[in-house]
Amino acid sequence: MIYNQWYVILDSKELKKNKPLKIKRFNENLAIWRDDNGEVSCIADKCCHRGVSLSCGKTVNGHLECPFHGFLYDKSGKVKLIPANGKNAKVPDSMKVKSYEAHEDYGLIWLWYGDKDKITSNPFFFSELKNFSYSGFKDNWGVHYSRAIENQLDVVHLPFVHKTTIGSGNKTLVNGPVVIRDNDLITFYINNVLDDGETKPLKPNEIKDFKKFFYLQFHYPNIWQNFISNKLRIFAAFVPVDEENSIVYIRYYQNITRIPLIKHLMNFIGKVFSIIILRQDKRVVSTQIPKKTSLKMDEKLIMGDKPIIEYRKYRNELIEKNNKT
Repeated sequence: MIYNQWYVILDSKELKKNKPLKIKRFNENLAIWRDDNGEVSCIADKCCHRGVSLSCGKTVNGHLECPFHGFLYDKSGKVKLIPANGKNAKVPDSMKVKSYEAHEDYGLIWLWYGDKDKITSNPFFFSELKNFSYSGFKDNWGVHYSRAIENQLDVVHLPFVHKTTIGSGNKTLVNGPVVIRDNDLITFYINNVLDDGETKPLKPNEIKDFKKFFYLQFHYPNIWQNFISNKLRIFAAFVPVDEENSIVYIRYYQNITRIPLIKHLMNFIGKVFSIIILRQDKRVVSTQIPKKTSLKMDEKLIMGDKPIIEYRKYRNELIEKNNKT
């Protein structure tokens, strides 16, 4: 994982008030809960006393109570009360566990994975989606999150993996694609066409009006959007669980209608269609070896893989910059 980054890790709806939740993210078991005001807190899911799972406990006045001996943890991971020692007893500073800074917005929960003294401002989101309605779902994938991301940067696979859906038309010849990076945002413009046996694919620098093409965007470390139109988008968050597992959150966003019944019907249809497409991807991506990608690996990439190449290059830069792997 890239260190010192905000990661989308959960859909807000999954975290109920007064119900601590056990999750695995960044290859670590975490206990996450809401305090009395609904604010999100997250700490390591292992009591510093006897190693029990804290997520099995309950919330008490906004704190998390260990189910074994009642130790009370605050959002910073510090023990505030040891019942056996009495309410007035001082708690040693060593009685604490690792904590994570959390942020919630747009119906999503982010965690800061890195050094707390390097926390940046609020995490990035495609803010233009704020006025859209959406439907969503999540899917567990048996691959590293980098593989799941690269699948959505792959413009070559469409007529093969999605032959019966979004890849119909047999447009196998790939012009470019053109890839533009603006800090942590990558935009890639797609132009797949029929192969007539004579036309040669254009190189990225040979395409002049690429901004007229269909495009997609990825923002590091783990969110993506498919810009179908001004009123229709597909959003995805690729959540790192461990080295061999990830969770993909998909949302179908639309701003075509606000009429309640039609809106809900459209969102439902969009959700079902998105599930079909994602499962087509999962069927093949789950067979890829190795499960995790890196800048240098045993793959012979082609021009059409330029979005993947650029993703790997900048991801490697960020990893080296933060001296973490």
